[in-house]
Amino acid sequence: MNILNPDGKCNLHTHSIYCDGKDTPEAMVQRAIALGFTTLGFSGHEYAPYDTDCCMSPESTLAYQEEVSRLKEAYAGKIRILLGIERDFFGDPDPFPYDYVIGSIHYLKIGSEYLCVEDTPERFEAEVEKLFHGDFRACVENYYETAGRLVTMTGAQILGHFDIVTKFNEGSRYFDEESSWYRNAAIEALHRAVEPCEKPPVLEINTGGMAKGWRSRPYPARFLVEEADRMGLPILLSSDCHDAAKLTYGFEDVLRDLKNQ
Repeated sequence: MNILNPDGKCNLHTHSIYCDGKDTPEAMVQRAIALGFTTLGFSGHEYAPYDTDCCMSPESTLAYQEEVSRLKEAYAGKIRILLGIERDFFGDPDPFPYDYVIGSIHYLKIGSEYLCVEDTPERFEAEVEKLFHGDFRACVENYYETAGRLVTMTGAQILGHFDIVTKFNEGSRYFDEESSWYRNAAIEALHRAVEPCEKPPVLEINTGGMAKGWRSRPYPARFLVEEADRMGLPILLSSDCHDAAKLTYGFEDVLRDLKNQ
């Protein structure tokens, strides 16, 4: 398995006060240096007009670009800093030449309405009831149909939390993740997402749901990681960090598990 950060001394999925993170970018850099990091990448949530609580505004995006660029110079020789962006499937793409793009799905669009797949269980349930008449399988199939176009729509080099639709599904609360229909939909989406790529995108293994207490395991499920490995996709461990204190949350256990596969 081609794990790009097998020592855990790198994180490219990092959020700061410029979007929905807790800490300043500089505080995150200092924490990363204290942990012996070689590389820290910032990936603020790109502006999306339907998600202003979590995403950067056009104005804060400019401030974010300037601050991370400043930190690149200020900490040169101590740590490599990258300026990335996390781009939502239905977001408003920014032409700025970021070092990398994480492509993610946080919302589905049904007609003119949006369904958030990862805010709270209560919101997820209510919106599935409203937009899919309570049919969670139909919602999940829509999610993976969307995920199959993730790179085409976002230009991503990194596939973010690819099965985040399972965030609240511990214990098969809403649907059976062991079922053939579910696994087929997820695997087919991964293949369709990668098809248009000249260079294989990186599959992120994301511990963010664990750090927030929603999950006992990272995204995506093991069967998707194994499929990505068979497809020759590089793997990147990330913490989807919103709190500097959790910059390497779960890394030790997840890396041990990956190396034992």
